[in-house]
Amino acid sequence: MYNLRYILLLTLAAAFGGFLFGYDTAVIAGAIGFLRAHFNLSAGLTGWAASSVLVGCMVGAFLGGPFGDRFGRKPSLLLCALLFALSSVASAVPETLGQFAWARFAGGMAIGAASILSPIYIAEVSPEKIRGRLVALYQLAIVIGILTVYFVNLQIQRLGNESWNVDWGWRWMFASLVIPSALFGLLLAFVPESPRWLMKKGSKQQAWRILVKIGGKRNAETELKSIETALQEEQGTWKEIFSTGYSRALLIGSLLAIFSQFSGINSIMYYAPEIFKAAGSGTDSAFVQTVTVGAVNLLFTLVAVLFVDKAGRKPLLILGTAIQAVSLACVGYFITTPGQGWLLLFSILTFAAAFNMALGPISWIVNSEIFPTKLRGRAMGITTSLLWLACYLVSQTFPMLVDGIGPSWTFWLYALCSLATMVFVIKMVPETKGRTLEQIEANWRR
Repeated sequence: MYNLRYILLLTLAAAFGGFLFGYDTAVIAGAIGFLRAHFNLSAGLTGWAASSVLVGCMVGAFLGGPFGDRFGRKPSLLLCALLFALSSVASAVPETLGQFAWARFAGGMAIGAASILSPIYIAEVSPEKIRGRLVALYQLAIVIGILTVYFVNLQIQRLGNESWNVDWGWRWMFASLVIPSALFGLLLAFVPESPRWLMKKGSKQQAWRILVKIGGKRNAETELKSIETALQEEQGTWKEIFSTGYSRALLIGSLLAIFSQFSGINSIMYYAPEIFKAAGSGTDSAFVQTVTVGAVNLLFTLVAVLFVDKAGRKPLLILGTAIQAVSLACVGYFITTPGQGWLLLFSILTFAAAFNMALGPISWIVNSEIFPTKLRGRAMGITTSLLWLACYLVSQTFPMLVDGIGPSWTFWLYALCSLATMVFVIKMVPETKGRTLEQIEANWRR
């Protein structure tokens, strides 16, 4: 019998890294308009102000996996908590755009590393029957972080007028991250190291004690044998990632990560207030509508948590990407249609619902499941770095695309990407529901 209370404690502590991920990436949505005015930025530099954090995410994602493989999941996550806190302070006090970009780069390294290490840790302590739900809690934590910072941004911008926000408001938005960063470090102090990582390093007794606490002696014996068998058959080298079986897993994980960003989700998450302002909303109304987007994110991520282990990964992905394509096409139409602000909001909310019901959480779930234990950190380092690269490209180019081809064609382009994602899921993505990590690994070797 599994100790669900203990498993949930471990999951929530690790998933708090997702809360910081969402909070730190989405804080720019409230700040970007004021930053643009404060530093007098062009469209290209506005994109850079929003996306500089994502360059750090790429670096952090690439280094976080190998670092976690070598030093452990827990110490690596503790380092992320420290880096989150330091970067939030540095982002609040810059005098130039260059200083701001470097501070955001440091925060991005923490986000990128946590975006690998938190799902890996959760997957490695979770029973296979509820693993999908527990890893989906990481995505839930991300959207809670997004909703929280949208609300914090709303309250901060209400503290003063436009001039005050241009000079000071955006600084307090970034500084607000210090408190949750400290809480993340505190929560991590109460969780053990991943038992699978301990087994990989030869600490069998420590791993045994944690597995017993998670699932009792009978389940611990079964898990221990499965892990030992899997580790004996693995080489754990970079070369093996690109071997015949695992290269297919790497291709699927990489494309799923890239497609999740080419949906254009972060053009909404990072620029939502500016989109609503451009459609005719006032500043306060634009921030309120952005909070509504965050609330829908949260609601439909809960749907994913409830159904991902029942409906399966693949059916939800197919349904979600189909709805994404339709809703993005509607966004492209209504964004330039006068007097259609509520229909634009509804279309954006529908897109956010579809993404957070399927592609958002499931891309993380599948990537945390399909790689073997010794390769999981390295492989997820590659796929998550590609995710952040795609995220950077979308965030950097969104203001330029809007200026170049117009907002309608920009969102129609994202709609085409969602259609391509649906075809990819149908053709290539395997179903991993109800299978142990070791069973999934064995399938690639066959």
